[in-house]
Amino acid sequence: MLSHSEKETEDIGYRFGKCLRKGDTVSLIGSLGAGKTVFAKGIAKALGIKEAVVSPTFTLVQEYDGSEKLYHLDLYRLSGEDEFESMGGEEFLYPDGITLVEWAEKIGEMMRDDAFRVTIAINEDETREITIEGGCHEYSFS
Repeated sequence: MLSHSEKETEDIGYRFGKCLRKGDTVSLIGSLGAGKTVFAKGIAKALGIKEAVVSPTFTLVQEYDGSEKLYHLDLYRLSGEDEFESMGGEEFLYPDGITLVEWAEKIGEMMRDDAFRVTIAINEDETREITIEGGCHEYSFS
């Protein structure tokens, strides 16, 4: 999917968020400034979360209450799998709600095989190409 603006990226996140179910994990992949947190804001809106969603870069994990509990992880500052494991991060990969993991590539093999993978690439014209793959159940949105 092609996004021409932050609003479109958030809207795509919203539509995707409507398809998520309790227990789902989503890895958000993209360079700095690609729009991972904007996409996460759309998912949060879909779950009825009223709080402002911000990137939890310094806290690593932010929790929100909505129709499902949302765990938003930002692993940008993490050194890798060992640090993630030592902070008890693995429990967030099997949530009692929905987990979004920004910079999921930092934990490599620890990421669930059935996790959704959302990749956001910045094009030369500053539009975003958003690709959604995987997951353990069928989803469809337009």
